[in-house]
Amino acid sequence: MRKFLVILCCMFVVSPLRGATLINDTETERLLADLVSPIASAANISPARLKIHIVHDDDFNAFVSGGEDIYIYTGLLTQIKSPAALQAVVAHELGHTIGGHMAQMADRMAAEMRRALLIQALGIGLMAASGEPSLGAGVLAGAGGVATQGMLSFSRDEERMADNLGLDLMRRAGQNPDAFVVVFEQMRDITGAAETKINPNRINHPLTAERLKNVREYIAAHPGKYNSADTKYGKKYELVRAKLVGYLDSPSRIADLYPASDTSDAALYARAISDMRGGNLDASIRQTQELTRRQPKNAYFYELLGDAEFAAGNYAAAVAAYDNALKFGDAAPQIQTALALVLTDRAAAGDNDRARELCLRANLTSPSPLTYWVLARAYGDDGRAHWAMAEYYAMMGNDKKARAYAKKAQKSLPHDSPEFIKSGDILNKK
Repeated sequence: MRKFLVILCCMFVVSPLRGATLINDTETERLLADLVSPIASAANISPARLKIHIVHDDDFNAFVSGGEDIYIYTGLLTQIKSPAALQAVVAHELGHTIGGHMAQMADRMAAEMRRALLIQALGIGLMAASGEPSLGAGVLAGAGGVATQGMLSFSRDEERMADNLGLDLMRRAGQNPDAFVVVFEQMRDITGAAETKINPNRINHPLTAERLKNVREYIAAHPGKYNSADTKYGKKYELVRAKLVGYLDSPSRIADLYPASDTSDAALYARAISDMRGGNLDASIRQTQELTRRQPKNAYFYELLGDAEFAAGNYAAAVAAYDNALKFGDAAPQIQTALALVLTDRAAAGDNDRARELCLRANLTSPSPLTYWVLARAYGDDGRAHWAMAEYYAMMGNDKKARAYAKKAQKSLPHDSPEFIKSGDILNKK
């Protein structure tokens, strides 16, 4: 069980900046990058600058921050019906970015606050002039409501604009805008009859029925021939969904979604992960080996096999599986870290040397707290282990421990060593 908990840490990390649990999974991140890249290019955002963050949350949601950071919730990934529909959601969010809505929202909020303060001042003036508090009380009470209604109306207008801008982005990217219809039909199914009881002036989004009508009219006015991400990425998307369900959902729900009668790769993937989580390691290994037979070049099946073999204490088999995962997965940093973890646990001759090499390579392209933690294990009694732990705690947002380990590192390392200098950077950080 201890080994499985460590394996799970390879997938889940906590962001100290947002207090959210983020998922770090190469397979999911690479698929999302492939889906988002054409939409970003159409928005004149370099795909190389995009950072995709997967938020562990059941909400049917996504958002963009700063134009380059895209946050996609696991609830959206596991519920949205197709990769094309996911593209449409991201296109809508990027529509907010290219529309400058965040800056406009700040300006509008400031304007509404000024408006509310003027109304409040009017109320206070009535009280003072008349000597009757009741004359101004109604004006004061309504000031906040006026500001709120103004903001809600503004937000609804921005959502309509983001839908249109998102549709434009899909078209410019050569992707089928019909995916917007799929999204809004699914949203309508989720909300059900509840929307019929909602006052449309009391919410910050237009009603789904209105949005569905608008996108259908837009699509009818802009006919054309488009590519569909469903054709190119449909099977990969099903595997990613199965993987997330396997790790995040209860065994009973996994059994409902992927019953034993379902012999698809996605179903086998989800059940193998669920069995590993439940400690049924023989079944997990057996099913994952079947997946590698079906797809002998799928890096992520070998990654799962390495996880299960490691959890079972089969070090040689785990190393062999991870080596295959690296071979077919373009040396993914997450897989490098997983292999390094196995090597430090096995600690045979040469294992720590190779583990250090793997961690250092992983941190060059995708530094992570777990990689620094494993690197510290690989250094053992070497003073550089203190530096690695300082980097670990710095990334976790624990400045006190980061500084404590940086001080330990500087006491034991040569002053001209890279680790001594990097430890100084941590100590000098304000």
